[in-house]
Amino acid sequence: MSPGKQASPGVAAAPMAAGARLEAMRRRAHVSRLAVWTVIAAGPIALAVAVASTPTTVAAAPAAKPTAVHTVHAADPGGYAQLFVGAWLRSSADTPTAAQARLAQSMAPNVELPDPAADAQSAPQSVTAVRSTQRGAGDWLVTVAAQYADGSVRYYTVSMAADASGSSFAVTGAPGVVAGPARAEVPKSAYSVTVPEGGLSSAVGEFFGAYLTGAGEVDRYLAPGVNLTAVSPAPYRAVTVQRVSAIEEATAVDQVPSDGTEVRVLASVEARDETGRWPLTYELALKARSGRWDVAALEAGSSQGGGER
Repeated sequence: MSPGKQASPGVAAAPMAAGARLEAMRRRAHVSRLAVWTVIAAGPIALAVAVASTPTTVAAAPAAKPTAVHTVHAADPGGYAQLFVGAWLRSSADTPTAAQARLAQSMAPNVELPDPAADAQSAPQSVTAVRSTQRGAGDWLVTVAAQYADGSVRYYTVSMAADASGSSFAVTGAPGVVAGPARAEVPKSAYSVTVPEGGLSSAVGEFFGAYLTGAGEVDRYLAPGVNLTAVSPAPYRAVTVQRVSAIEEATAVDQVPSDGTEVRVLASVEARDETGRWPLTYELALKARSGRWDVAALEAGSSQGGGER
């Protein structure tokens, strides 16, 4: 064979390698078709097994990020109205550069200052916002009470504007004098049972002696698990229980019931110090334990309903 017709070993090997790869691919395809037909011939169960045995990759969905929920509460401008009315009542148009006049004008530039007479009633001792009514979005009407040295009280209403965030307020008009709120009817007290002198009333008296005068440790009068700290420093030198009323009929007899029995009482207390005598009222819950009464809860003031706390 002439040198021109002789193929180099590398050139001859390339077609042979390509042919070998093609033949291998044909064999694999044939085997795959054979396997599929075999599974089909074997029935649906074998087909299901074959499908189940096929590895499947499932991408996990990214976790949803929690959505932050911001609750916006309407801002109550009662404190701002209280500050304005206090400055306005202590102002005079004759002295617009005085501190109170400048404060009132800075809060409500469009509101005129009052012009009191020389012998007019003195400025109020205290000014307190007593009611705020929202009339619409950002529109408020605030009622303010001004108390004077002679004990009289005068009520004013102030129109206010406020944004939802409570970061800005505006007085939208001059104050107006209005009648004071009517006195609500006091509901009938739930504490209708008179507690006689005895173990229960004595327990109440001893507890208040420790709580208000520092006479002994408060802990010894408390039910297990109850934490209550005495008033410190002790504000009074003597305490006397004037009257104890209860909700439960079981308190009408001087006999401690079975352990765990709980009663609710209203105690009227007279406290004394160097400055005088002070009538105080407390609600208590007491629990029976080992033939004695322990204080289970304390609340100052009087809740006429006597509900759960």
